[in-house]
Amino acid sequence: MQNGAFDFAPSELVAGVDEVGRGPLVGNVVAAAVILDPARPIAGLTDSKKLSAAKRERLFVEIQDKALAWSIQSASPAEIDELNILHASMLAMRRAVLALTPQPEYAMVDGNRCPELPCPAEPVIKGDLLIEAISAASILAKVYRDREMLVLHERHPQYGFDSHKGYPTKAHLAAIEEYGVLPEYRRSFAPVRRVLDAKRTLNME
Repeated sequence: MQNGAFDFAPSELVAGVDEVGRGPLVGNVVAAAVILDPARPIAGLTDSKKLSAAKRERLFVEIQDKALAWSIQSASPAEIDELNILHASMLAMRRAVLALTPQPEYAMVDGNRCPELPCPAEPVIKGDLLIEAISAASILAKVYRDREMLVLHERHPQYGFDSHKGYPTKAHLAAIEEYGVLPEYRRSFAPVRRVLDAKRTLNME
């Protein structure tokens, strides 16, 4: 960005890119990329965390209907454990951009760094508040990941995934201690690793 103006022409296909799910102990990190259609504006786009669940769900459908292109991709818990959460997030965002049709000529990525992409890209701090295409991407990624957590809750209701969405709340940590570590957990994350290490120690005694 130079002099407060982003370095792309208004006629270019510009993708907004964002991810959700870096902090949870369980599940995928999910990224989305969106190319909005200037001829079909969408009212109410902002950071997904500032919207009610009902508003996010409504916008989720509207974005998919009106955008020129959109994509939702992810990186798995196994990939998170192998690469670390930062690199897995970059991988998910790269996958989201590569899955767009048409491909963007420019990408604007929420945060302070960009994944390796085939087009010029620019990180935007608080981009999900400032750039509508990034806001749209944050909404798609948030709704999709929350839905994944609801599916996991249906299979394992005792963990409370419907309420904490995998984040390390006190109730969630207590549930892991009581019920153990599911395959969907990120084993490299410290609270999960501690439970696994304690179990291994007990089995050795």
